[in-house]
Amino acid sequence: MSCPDCFRGGKTLEHPKGREATVHGLQTYIATPPAGTTPKGVILFATDAFGWQFPNNRVLADHYASRGGYLVYVPDFMGGRAIPAHGLELMDRVMGKAATWADALWKPWYVLQMVPHMVSFTWHCSPGSRKGLVFDFARKLKESPPPAELQSEGAADSSPVRVGVAGFCWGGKMAVWLAAGEGGTVGAEGKPLVDCVFTAHPSFMSVPDDFKNVKLPLSVAIGDTDMAMSADKIQLMKKVLEGKNSGSDSGDRYEVNILPGAVHGFAVRSHPQDQHEMECARRAEDQAIAWFDKWLARG
Repeated sequence: MSCPDCFRGGKTLEHPKGREATVHGLQTYIATPPAGTTPKGVILFATDAFGWQFPNNRVLADHYASRGGYLVYVPDFMGGRAIPAHGLELMDRVMGKAATWADALWKPWYVLQMVPHMVSFTWHCSPGSRKGLVFDFARKLKESPPPAELQSEGAADSSPVRVGVAGFCWGGKMAVWLAAGEGGTVGAEGKPLVDCVFTAHPSFMSVPDDFKNVKLPLSVAIGDTDMAMSADKIQLMKKVLEGKNSGSDSGDRYEVNILPGAVHGFAVRSHPQDQHEMECARRAEDQAIAWFDKWLARG
């Protein structure tokens, strides 16, 4: 399920460097590797509740492109119904400790401003209602000719595009569904819609059921104080996923890294002034890139 921490956090001090375009019918932010670099593969970025225009999501996509060497798509899966960026400050004021009596008196006003956004998002963007849109986009990535960036000299071929998924909070549910092979397959060989998945602090999860169904390589980063998933469920998720590695002949296909002191949303919405939060975010970023290098870039 979602929680108050799904709608709060910090805003990046960096500026996005990518571009916007329409990809497979959806407005999409596109992050590309440095000039002259042929991408190792495509990463489909399923965002948190703040959506495709949120600077934090775009900057993280830029990092995957610049540090990892991937072509990253951040589509608008929410149809313009994402939580606006100023909701971060509102929720921080609502949930934070009041420094003065005046701060406490203002809290109801902040709540009144935030509630309409939360209601609209919850009503229009339930995971089930957007699931088909996400799967359709992933299918089109696989079935379509390689993007122009992958058709650089020596890179073009007739094989399907290799697609990894990075999902956060709301997008984490989509990512885990894709890791379960939901949405069917493509091509005569029946290939899954995506090749591997990374998720950080997923929301709306059913534990252990969602993770019992996972079939594709999946890496999870989560904090031990995540409001969206209790400590016992985090441990159960870890047990279920990593238990799948037993007897596997293709390496450790499943991993769960639990970060001490990390709260829900840390991988995307860390406060720039909080050194611990930023370190946790960096660790999740490193984990994701290493996972894609292992399961997406190979071959």
